[in-house]
Amino acid sequence: MAAWCWDYWVAEALLKLESLKVMRSLRPIHLIRPESNQTESDELEFYDGLRQWDRASVEVQISETTFQKWLQDIPSSGDDTVIGNGEDDDGAGPCGGKFKKLLIFSGNDYLGLSSHPTVIKAAVKAAQLHGMGPRGSALICGYTNYHRLLESALADLKKKEDCLLCPTGFAANMALITAVGSVGLLLAEGGKPKRDERVAIFSDALNHASIIDGIRLAEKQGSLVNIVYRHCDMVHLNSLLSSCTMKKKVVVTDSMDGDFAPIAELVKLRRKHGFLLAIDDAHATLVCGKTGGGAAEKFKCENDVDICIGTLSKASGCHGGFIACSKKWKQLIQSRGRSFIFSTSTPVPIAAAAHAAVNVAKQETWRRKAIWNRVLEFRAMTRIPITSPIISLIVGSEVKALEASRHLLKSGFHVTAIRPPTVPSNSCRLRIALSAVHTRDDLRKLVTALSECINFEEIGFNCKNYSSKL
Repeated sequence: MAAWCWDYWVAEALLKLESLKVMRSLRPIHLIRPESNQTESDELEFYDGLRQWDRASVEVQISETTFQKWLQDIPSSGDDTVIGNGEDDDGAGPCGGKFKKLLIFSGNDYLGLSSHPTVIKAAVKAAQLHGMGPRGSALICGYTNYHRLLESALADLKKKEDCLLCPTGFAANMALITAVGSVGLLLAEGGKPKRDERVAIFSDALNHASIIDGIRLAEKQGSLVNIVYRHCDMVHLNSLLSSCTMKKKVVVTDSMDGDFAPIAELVKLRRKHGFLLAIDDAHATLVCGKTGGGAAEKFKCENDVDICIGTLSKASGCHGGFIACSKKWKQLIQSRGRSFIFSTSTPVPIAAAAHAAVNVAKQETWRRKAIWNRVLEFRAMTRIPITSPIISLIVGSEVKALEASRHLLKSGFHVTAIRPPTVPSNSCRLRIALSAVHTRDDLRKLVTALSECINFEEIGFNCKNYSSKL
């Protein structure tokens, strides 16, 4: 029901765009490889376990000036760096600046691919051959064979007919939501849709800011009605769907923010109410499922998720965003998704690196096993019932959160305090992110430092009143 109705509406919207002569096309430019490089091998290299270079994705250093300002919570615009880019054995940089080593437990590089030699080699080789590639929007001259190759790999990963690359994950969500809203505008009989002709979008209360901003933009255009349901509350969502008189219904949710969206229950409601199901799979892509297909693969319902949004800046260790969908939806989004249309496309070396990262993640399955082992180990060490590599430890007041973050900083860990307006007052937290390249010893040291500044039995976990409505 859902797929058929939306297929029809999208097809009708495309016919309207064609009649208005505003259908947009992607024409891939094939970049020419210099003759001297024609014989170079494009074979990717894979490894069967942790290597020394993997640690570069979690081991960093900050200047003494930055360290002191952070401890004292002094505002900074990033201008307190020290000249030099390295460190001697005594902790001093080549120009005499002092540095402090930190272990990152706050990043999104879940598989440690940002420092993988195969990913680096792909970026370097593409840069040497083509520089940054043609600089323009994808609809003008920025869409190349490298971008198309990456789109095909992501479509295959997500078991979808096609895929559209976007400059960022934020831009991907914005493009999708505005394109969804355009269906109501294009099909309205009188030009401006009446309420029942608009698209009803049901949005999880904890959805990412990019989804919320996309909804706000579509609302301003008068094409969409926003209906918010309580976080992961399927009873509430069912009630709202049942009372909605609009035919064009969409449900959009994040797949994981310390917890998983109840995808199996969403699929049941989709079959009952006939809505379009779109999932922002930013955190689960390459992390969940046997092949890294994400939350839908993990819960064995890939065919029931209509559209999957993702990012290349988390488990891929690169940069960019994507929308995995049908060819018709891709045509609509590339014609009506403003954040896609009016943005310069991803540089060719980044597209090449992301394509290599997707392949590495699919082949080096030990990385997915490693990150889930870290989840189990953290749970055993703290007795906190975490279910994902993203851990929100609610400590309460802003003072407590800052004190805990400073203690971790002194102990050599990069873990930031999340405070208002990102979260409501008195629900401040430490947000910890685990990586496949963290070791059991890293976790043991982190847990020891955490136990010195917070009480595991008293803290909240995965609070449901998180607010991304800035």
